This record gives sequence, structure tokens and C-alpha cells, in this order.
Amino acid sequence: MEQPVIELRKLTKKYGDFFAVDHLDLSISKGEIFGLLGPNGAGKSTTILMMLGLTEPTSGQVRVCGIDSTVNPIDVKRRVGYLPDDVGFYDQLTGRENLLYTARLNRLPRQEAEQRVDRLLARVGLYDDAGKKAGKYSRGMRQRLGLADVLVKNPEVIILDEPTLGIDPIGVREFLELIVSLSREEEITVLLSSHHLHQVQQVCDRVGIFVAGKLLAQGNVAALSKALFSDKEPYVIEAKIANMSSDATDSVVEALKLQLLGLDGVGSVQFDTDRFYIGGTQNVSVDVAHAIVNSGLGLASLSMKEYGLDDIYVKYFEGGELYEKTA
Repeated sequence: MEQPVIELRKLTKKYGDFFAVDHLDLSISKGEIFGLLGPNGAGKSTTILMMLGLTEPTSGQVRVCGIDSTVNPIDVKRRVGYLPDDVGFYDQLTGRENLLYTARLNRLPRQEAEQRVDRLLARVGLYDDAGKKAGKYSRGMRQRLGLADVLVKNPEVIILDEPTLGIDPIGVREFLELIVSLSREEEITVLLSSHHLHQVQQVCDRVGIFVAGKLLAQGNVAALSKALFSDKEPYVIEAKIANMSSDATDSVVEALKLQLLGLDGVGSVQFDTDRFYIGGTQNVSVDVAHAIVNSGLGLASLSMKEYGLDDIYVKYFEGGELYEKTA
């Protein structure tokens, strides 16, 4: 079995009697995009600092790329790129000059550094602005320059701490698309720390819900939804029937309801006026469509309601039972 790229075991950070991070267990695989989701003050940034070896844990273990971050922080930093929420650059230097300076700090030969910097500037969409002073860059441009900056040393892991704060919606979309392409094409492992639910759901393979120093749940959205909303049926399909008045009869509708209830994963079927509402534990949209068409009824539309991260997130703040799910 392949060793995780990031592995935390009972990782704890205390300040007096306060647990900033409370016995955190987390494992992230190579090439995965993992979203660490939680409100401000949840302990996300403290966790990242321990991963980078910038602060020592009170107890527990932290390994990144197979290296103990507490014992060998320099070795970890050689393999990990870190992008904070506000990147610091030398404003009097151009974007290209800032990246070349980072390349020199990482001891890249000059010719290799220039080639890599130009390639990265093109990759993040800043090639035409490479000669512009960094102090004149917009917030979104600075974050893209920051992403190029962490890629200069060709890292195995990128850690992004609230990277889209203050960026306009179009800039956010472009930035997230860039993150996904980097992970997929170059197998870079990405840890994205954020409190923006929609952004995390857009790009992450798995998410961890982090509150008050504790990882309450982790898994993909579908698995978390199934664990949390099993009593509410995590999938609800709405099927609108065409030409009800002319073709449908009560007997046809009742027969179809029984057929739909017989499908694997379907827990409930309701009919109202011209619509079926099918609740279940899995997506059976294709089977529902086939059953309706084969019954002789016309299918006008079909849509599915899935509980998303916003529903999942709210569930954890209702004061009810806390679930734990790993997928």
C-alpha cells in the first residue's frame, strides 16, 4: 500500500489549557486535493504550521512526504510549497524578478531558473505582465504570482491557506481551475484550507470538517451526505410527467409507484398532481427515467436534489450528534 503524502497521528497543539488542535488524525494520498473546511479560528492555520515545521506540536506525529516535520523541517520545506492568504513580494521588483529571486534562493542554475520562471508565468496567465512591478498587481494577480512562486521549486505538495480571499468571482474560478489542472496533470498533492464551502466542493476530492481543533468528519461529499442524512434520504429525484390529463390513469400511476419502490436504493415514492418524488440512498435517475417511459407515461423533466457541503456544514452546528465518516 502506498504511503500517504501527508499523515497526521493524534496531532495536538495546546496553549495552556486551550486545545488549538485536538488529537487530529488525517491521511492524504498522492495527487489528491483535500479540503480542510472550517470557520476562522478552527485551528486550520495552526495545523498547517505544524505540517511545515514552523511550530512544534504539543504531542502526536506529523509526517509530510514521509518526513517528520518536527525533526526535519528543512527537508519538508524543500518538498512543500506554501501559499498563505496574503503573499509577500518585493513590490519594487517585477513579477518575473520576484520569481527569479525565489529560484536563486532554491539554488537553481540561472538558465534553468529563467526557463522555469517563464514557463510558470505563462501557466498562471501572467506572462504578458511579467515585466510589471509586483506592487502594481491586483489581488488576484498577486495570488497567481504566489502560486507560480511556490511552484518554482517543483514541490510534491502545495498547501493553500485561504488563497481566494479578496479575489473577484472570475479570478476565483480561474485560480481553482488552475489548481485542479496542476494536481491532475502533475500529480501534485494539494491541501486547500478554506471556509468557503462552494469553492471547496468545486475542486476537492475529499473534505474534512474542522471545528474547534477537531476533525469532526472526513470523506467525499456523497459519503458525508449519506452518513448525515440517511434519515432524510440523501438523494431526492423529482420527475415531472407530461400529458397527465390525457394519458395517465390512477392505475398506471399506482403501478409505477410500486415499480419505483422496487428499485434498489429507493426508500420512498410520492406522487402529487403531475410529479413523482423518489427518495433513496443512491442516484437511480437512469432507472427512474426508464421505468417512467416504459410505463407509457411521458417524461417532461427529471432533476435530482443532493445534500451539498452547505447542508452538511449546517448539520454539524445544529447541536445534534456528531458523525464521523472516512471515505
